[in-house]
Amino acid sequence: MTLLTFEKNAPSVPLHGTAPWTRCNEHPSLTTTVPREYVHRSSLAEVFLTGYERIGDDVFSLKGQWPRAHTFFVSPDGTGHDPVQAGETIRQVGLFLCHAEYGVPLGHNVLLWSLGFSTDPAELRIGTDPSELELIATCTDFVWKGSKFSGLLEVTIYRNGRVAATGTATFSCVPPAVYRRLRGSHGPGSVLQPLERLTPIPAADAGRLLPFDVVLAPSDRPDRWLLSPDLGHPILFEHANDHHPGMVLVEAARQAACVQLQQPGRGYVPSGLTAAFHNYAELDQECWIDARLLPGGPADTRTVEVTGHQNGRLIFEATVTGTPAAV
Repeated sequence: MTLLTFEKNAPSVPLHGTAPWTRCNEHPSLTTTVPREYVHRSSLAEVFLTGYERIGDDVFSLKGQWPRAHTFFVSPDGTGHDPVQAGETIRQVGLFLCHAEYGVPLGHNVLLWSLGFSTDPAELRIGTDPSELELIATCTDFVWKGSKFSGLLEVTIYRNGRVAATGTATFSCVPPAVYRRLRGSHGPGSVLQPLERLTPIPAADAGRLLPFDVVLAPSDRPDRWLLSPDLGHPILFEHANDHHPGMVLVEAARQAACVQLQQPGRGYVPSGLTAAFHNYAELDQECWIDARLLPGGPADTRTVEVTGHQNGRLIFEATVTGTPAAV
């Protein structure tokens, strides 16, 4: 038996007459994801950032990649990236910079106050290769006030040199002890029982391919639904949460808009969304989602206002903008 050994400083050698082979540790730059912990993901497959550098005062250039075949962030026909993936990518940019550049400890909890994004559907088409991204992030008022860190993030996402999406987010980061006080009886370690998942509305009505991805259950009104996601969903609940995450509420807003604007032979393609989060959406209480079509605007554009209420409290409000499309 012949043993193959590798010497750290051995020279690269041609392989069967080909060009010299470069060992991994000799390559000047290898592509990988940023640490998953820095974007609060458990799975490496859900990390969309691959690197960054500071290019100015509170301005950063980042790189990223969207996979061609994501299980959730994909259009129903499989030909395009989901516009909400731009929102998730912007969220990851904010988290990553907080930890990598501004000294926020990994144990701090992040409170997302707002998230908005606008996309160019033409730049979301899936190609023959994974979508390589270049991002420019500007951090405004990224400051510490005592043990609390907060800021406003603005991001532009480029694909093949063209703008695919733009967006903003505002947030604050607090130590675990502060978060426990904020959450009270619903905080980490709570033994409260989440509500059981109800039968969802038809996936096609929600702009989704699979019932598993639908987060809305029907009510007795055509413009109201109950928030009822599957708490075992590997993307929406990618890691343990003591409340419905902000991205679940974003998904609820998008799906409510799709239902509201369904027409025979016509679908609805959302391209932008702005959301403000006011209170936590608890897992053990009913959260009602309401939608109404806003008047005015360009003839080829439809905008829907979506709100979520729980026990009489406003949980979030969002506007979803998009265009009708043939189905």
